[in-house]
Amino acid sequence: MLATQPAVTPETAASPAPVPAPKPAHTHTPNSPSDLDVAAELLALLRDTTTEPRPNAQLDALTLAVAADLPVLLWGEPGIGKTAALTQLAATLELPLTTVIASVHEPSDFSGLPIVGDDPARQGVPMAPPDWAVQLADAGRGLLFLDELSTAPPAVQAALLRLVLERRIGALQLPPGVRIVAAANPRSSAADGWELSPPLANRFVHLQWTHEHEVVVRGLGGTWPYADLPRLDPEKLPQAVEFARRAVCGLLAARPALMHRLPATEARRGGPWPSPRSWEMTVALTAFATAADASRVVLSQLVRGTVGDGPGLELLAHIDRMDLPDPELLLADPNSAELPERGDLRQVVLDGVVQAVRNRPDKSRWDAAWSLLVRALDTGAPDLVVVPATTLASLRREEWDVPESIGRLAGVVDISRRADLAAANGSAGTSRRVSR
Repeated sequence: MLATQPAVTPETAASPAPVPAPKPAHTHTPNSPSDLDVAAELLALLRDTTTEPRPNAQLDALTLAVAADLPVLLWGEPGIGKTAALTQLAATLELPLTTVIASVHEPSDFSGLPIVGDDPARQGVPMAPPDWAVQLADAGRGLLFLDELSTAPPAVQAALLRLVLERRIGALQLPPGVRIVAAANPRSSAADGWELSPPLANRFVHLQWTHEHEVVVRGLGGTWPYADLPRLDPEKLPQAVEFARRAVCGLLAARPALMHRLPATEARRGGPWPSPRSWEMTVALTAFATAADASRVVLSQLVRGTVGDGPGLELLAHIDRMDLPDPELLLADPNSAELPERGDLRQVVLDGVVQAVRNRPDKSRWDAAWSLLVRALDTGAPDLVVVPATTLASLRREEWDVPESIGRLAGVVDISRRADLAAANGSAGTSRRVSR
């Protein structure tokens, strides 16, 4: 039996297809938050972070340079956290932060805009500062952040010279409470980057900014390192200034070629290099680091970021030698002499004692030097006395009797010579086998 379709009547043919009922509109009661309010609440929770005291050499170097009122330039790859560090530092110090993207400004934004008055022939044409500079001056204090400095063209860099060094923009003098910090990316990773001009680069303390894995992990978890100004000991201030001046002047007196050394390549000229201006900044940073009892790592970052790696390392070595005992005092009382614990410094002291005997040879001084070497043997590594003992033995004159103390050193020198001979023979045997 075949199924039949229902008959189509005029009524059924004219009836429209059923339309689904519309979804009810999402309405808010007067007291319910909107979607954007909920999103803002979530954003506020994400921004809610805390800080903790944590040893951080680069952060300590930054705060010391800021305390010394010296312009700082942070070098680092994009996204490394330079801007975040400055934002957190300004919040900790309760300083208003003013960020200026140097590359998107005209030179006149930093040198001042000419404003023609009623009688320019008699009153001149003043250079009006931009609004952000006026706001900083009105506040009396603040942190001026010059971002993307390496993407600023040469004309803008030239206009920044007076701002960075003299804190002057047009006719406006920024108050002493304003600190300047800049940030830059290496030219290889900067957007249309430029090398810094030597005059501008020589006005900054250059700090390499890197990320520490554990610091970033804890920061993403809501806890960042605490940035604070260094605590300066008021009782150490005069001694800190005297020490810093003596250190820098002592090095430059012995190494006058370090006073001014403009690098040969364009890339190095855009970084730290020695000049009378940068050495003056080095004196200030050394004094601040001494008064704050900063670590050697922090002092190293500061001085190398001001005068360059080579001169900075020479200054650090000179500072180490400044605290070394006088060879003449050691020869006067060798039995109670206090020798440095560090091996390299102890070697320098022993070599200085032997050189003092060479400069003024005398039987009593020669004997005192042997007593000092024995004391060094008893209190430190034996290999440090080998070279001084060998040199001192060569200074003996025929009429001088051999002191009893030399017997304790003879074995050390002999063992050292045997070890050197064995090493030489081993190297020779290896060379013969290779040649075959």
